[in-house]
Amino acid sequence: MTTAAHLDTIERLRAREFPAEPVWSGGRSSGPGYHLVQVARTEGFWEDDGSRRIEAIDQINAEYGALTQALTDRWGEAQVFSLVSLLERGLDGEEIPEPWDEMSNTTDHVHLWRAGERWLVAYVAQRDSEDPYLLMAGVTVIDPA
Repeated sequence: MTTAAHLDTIERLRAREFPAEPVWSGGRSSGPGYHLVQVARTEGFWEDDGSRRIEAIDQINAEYGALTQALTDRWGEAQVFSLVSLLERGLDGEEIPEPWDEMSNTTDHVHLWRAGERWLVAYVAQRDSEDPYLLMAGVTVIDPA
């Protein structure tokens, strides 16, 4: 997909109603007050000797950079928000609201933009070192915790 397609996806998320109950399906999760969607992904690294990982990191970082620049051009300077303390608080038993809990379990930071009453978010996620890198985008009305 192109950066323009990623922006179109985010605009459609901004217009979409939030579901009353959490829903997960095919690279998407939504719930009360948020939508997250995978807009790009690399291959997995289950049988990789490490050579494909460097290329994949370069690829996903290029797409991430293009997306964050396009969102910055449209919505102004991004706030880079660390999720490390949210992960630690969640591991200590504190209930972290979604989508922040989901994000903190897959990345250590996100880029945020304020768009009216909603936050726009972009980040690169990876659940396990052998899993693919995922370029994620989202919209939420839930303030960063």
